[in-house]
Amino acid sequence: MSLDNTKLLDFLGEIDKELKRKIIIVAVGGTAMTLLSVKSSTIDVDFTIPSEYYDDFEKAKKIIQPGFRVDVFHDGAVFTTMLPDDYLKKSKLVKTKLKNISLHTLHPVDIVITKIGRLDSRDEQDIEYCIKKFKLKENHIKKRAEDIGYARNDQVFIDNLQSVLKKFFPEK
Repeated sequence: MSLDNTKLLDFLGEIDKELKRKIIIVAVGGTAMTLLSVKSSTIDVDFTIPSEYYDDFEKAKKIIQPGFRVDVFHDGAVFTTMLPDDYLKKSKLVKTKLKNISLHTLHPVDIVITKIGRLDSRDEQDIEYCIKKFKLKENHIKKRAEDIGYARNDQVFIDNLQSVLKKFFPEK
């Protein structure tokens, strides 16, 4: 199933109705790219949520049973990548009419960093889109990469990072 901005916001509207208090959620990956209009749609939904709001979101999600995959991570974790504590401060607020959800997207550099960890062909394409749309610079990506934690083999992340930098920022 392909989820565009309208479907994503409709889903979050249903979640919003089930919440008993205000929460913060941060869209990551293709979800963030769709909300930032980098991509027209995403095939799944991914968020990282501060721990204090995680259970609220999960309870609401269980009630509405969205019918598509929704991955939810804690406190700046995105799959095997752990973003620095300032990920939320650097995130971008998405203006919505939601009453109980403050919706954010990862900063574009953080989107790139989290995609470097897995780095399949779709991730490479997403990285290219982010670099072009947001005019990201090599030094921004390098600097942010120094601050992240990686739950698998660090060398894999380092090799992936070097591969991305070489591909998208060839030496002049």
